[in-house]
Amino acid sequence: MPNATALKDRYGLAMTTSSTNAAEHYVEGLDLLLEQGFGPEAEFQMAVEADDGFSLAHAGISIMQMFRGDIKEARATASHAGTLASYATRREQQHVEAVRLFVNGQGPKSLALARQHLDEFPRDALMLRVANRLYLLGCSGAGVANFPEEFFAMLRSVEPSYGEDWAFQGMYAFAHHEMGYLSESLKLAESSLAQRPTSGHASHSVAHVYFETGDPVAGGDFLGDWLTTYDRRSPFHVHLSWHQALFELSQGRYDKAVDLYETDIRPSVKERRAASLQDSTSLMWRLRMYGGENPPYPIEEICDQAAVAADTPGPAFRDAHAALAFAASGDDVLLGKLSARLLQAAEAGDALAKEITLPLVMGIDAFAAEAYDDAVTYLEPVFPKLARIGGSHAQREVFEDTLLEAYLRAGRYDKAEDMLTERLKRRSSVRDSYWLGRAQANTGQADAAGKNLSHAKTQWRDADPNSREMAALESLVGA
Repeated sequence: MPNATALKDRYGLAMTTSSTNAAEHYVEGLDLLLEQGFGPEAEFQMAVEADDGFSLAHAGISIMQMFRGDIKEARATASHAGTLASYATRREQQHVEAVRLFVNGQGPKSLALARQHLDEFPRDALMLRVANRLYLLGCSGAGVANFPEEFFAMLRSVEPSYGEDWAFQGMYAFAHHEMGYLSESLKLAESSLAQRPTSGHASHSVAHVYFETGDPVAGGDFLGDWLTTYDRRSPFHVHLSWHQALFELSQGRYDKAVDLYETDIRPSVKERRAASLQDSTSLMWRLRMYGGENPPYPIEEICDQAAVAADTPGPAFRDAHAALAFAASGDDVLLGKLSARLLQAAEAGDALAKEITLPLVMGIDAFAAEAYDDAVTYLEPVFPKLARIGGSHAQREVFEDTLLEAYLRAGRYDKAEDMLTERLKRRSSVRDSYWLGRAQANTGQADAAGKNLSHAKTQWRDADPNSREMAALESLVGA
């Protein structure tokens, strides 16, 4: 029988199991988890079947249960893993405890332990993945005041321990593009893909770089081709399809974006139970906001997906997207419950709820009610601090766009122009050029407006000709 201490993972860390078979399945499951592929839970389960006392494998199953939303099961599995870990190494005990805290909604404690753990065991790659998730969730409700700087600094501190490891490069690429280091991000992601072509994490960062550089054509070409070989059963297929839908929307192609929603993002799509709320909701809101009409599918099913947020505390990122669903569907009851819960939290001293989440929800409600001046009042102070709710910049941009459109609809054209000018310095955007033309046309800047509107029309030559957005653009160009 192999010596348990002789069995190590791909990063050279000891695993307390006497089963070579269990160790091999765990290592494969870990790689699939790190690449955002399909099948890590099955590998972890086979590891458990080979050695039921293998605490790391149980912890891996718990994480996957958490990711798919089976919270009760995840907590029970993590508790069992904790019991088993008492016979494991201290590294494994800390690892399992960080997972237990994570799945039990104790984000700040989990993140603090993961950071401490990585100081001693920097090559515990799964702890990096847990920390990554917590930062993106706003530390699971507590908010991170200096995200993404803190996340980037954490990865930079452990970089010497990983070298050119493909999994680390995928995570590091994400941190780079969130900091605005786009060329470096692309190099890291492409290096990761060269080693592990199936890495959804690395392809995700490539998509982000194209989004942030304002190149939806190249982004859509890359991601569209890559997705043809990606296992559709992977939960991350939903999110990458959302990115592809954003590339289509950036080109004014509503029909293709809706087709992607119907086949790969919609909550009711078969075998898409893990479809994330933020993907379905933010795409729906964008379609309404840009195109001026409801998408051709029931918004109520997204509202059902978001319903748990009405009276159950959770990450600010989730609550903000739930507000989009409730407001768009006109469900004043659920929106009222969400607002009341956040108000209670704010009055009890929750700074994130008071300063960010509650005014964001109120602003979304006002926008849906066409009270655009009120929407501006609520949303404007939140805009500089949006990163505190977590998520990527691409995900948070739906809230930026809501403020921008509120400026335009409220007749605050100077503020819209200032915001758009700043955004266009960062990256090109046909829709931003169109919006800038809208603002300028209403402030008597005929030449500048004409230039921007004509540019938008030329660049959107492949856009859906019958969309309301194109009709509005055509009207302004001809005015």
